[in-house]
Amino acid sequence: MAKRTQSAPSAGSSGFRGRDIGIDLGTANTLVFERGRGVVLDEPSVVAIDTHTGKVLAVGARARQAVGRTPGSITATRPLKGGVITDFEATEGMLRHFIRAARDSQGRGGRGRSPRVVVCVPSGVTGVERRAVLQTASRAGARSVRLIEEPIAAAIGAGLPVHEARGSMVVDIGGGSTEIAIISLGGMVVSRSARVAGDALDAAIASYIEREFAIAVGERTAEEIKMSYGSADFVPVRGRDKGTGMPKVIHLTPEEIAAAVERPVRSIVEAVQAAFEECPPELYGDIMERGVVLTGGGALLHGFDQRLAAETGMPVTVADEPLGCVALGTGRCLEEYDKLESIFAA
Repeated sequence: MAKRTQSAPSAGSSGFRGRDIGIDLGTANTLVFERGRGVVLDEPSVVAIDTHTGKVLAVGARARQAVGRTPGSITATRPLKGGVITDFEATEGMLRHFIRAARDSQGRGGRGRSPRVVVCVPSGVTGVERRAVLQTASRAGARSVRLIEEPIAAAIGAGLPVHEARGSMVVDIGGGSTEIAIISLGGMVVSRSARVAGDALDAAIASYIEREFAIAVGERTAEEIKMSYGSADFVPVRGRDKGTGMPKVIHLTPEEIAAAVERPVRSIVEAVQAAFEECPPELYGDIMERGVVLTGGGALLHGFDQRLAAETGMPVTVADEPLGCVALGTGRCLEEYDKLESIFAA
């Protein structure tokens, strides 16, 4: 069975004791789970950097407020794209901030031993990317680092019995990637990672508005449109008219939003169908009985669960807490590590 965790070299016991931290390092948001306390941080994965000095000026919510509003000397960037790290220095600064913030939230003022950390990574990351995450988290202040693949963490967080000798299927639609896995006996029998997810939906909406209405909108506006989809008869959109350069307001109907996101939605559906084609016959019946469980922010896209059920012929349900499933799964691994170690260790 394939290895499900990976450790950075460290001294001491192989088990996790004391103050432990689980990090759902997402393209759009980063959640930090602290053992015994639950989710202690949930902030955007955004870093504001001084381009002259390279200094990290702000992280998370404060940095996101600066997106599209910064002077030339400050760059607000998302250091993860497609579910993987593209800017290692910015990611290190972000991890350092989140680890320090989790420690400070205990009233320790940053004192005491550095924490042991579990970081979730997409199932499709390369060995080079895995080592980069390990090294980045270590430099950011972790005493030791282990990795767990996101589909496993999402399935655990959704309450699926991953340790049983029966098939469970999870589709985790994050910001940068969609992680699809069929799981049995604690391992991924089938796994696929498609780098199309929430960000692709936002980009498709912005592109549609520009193409159909000649109006430019930013990524935050596109995301707000996506989140409003299905909640009203129309969604007001404010942007810049590309012809006149002046502000302009239009109103999008649900049908227009559906047309805008059709291409990325189709790509996600096709990735799920491809995973089914690889599913062993022995597990197919289990999934038909239990259904496909959707996690991640993309699981909340209006009508996607019905669309996937219609396309696959499988029952599809959305997890109770889709946005926090990966972090919750990481937390369970921390709190029940001795019990789960035999499942995830090599």
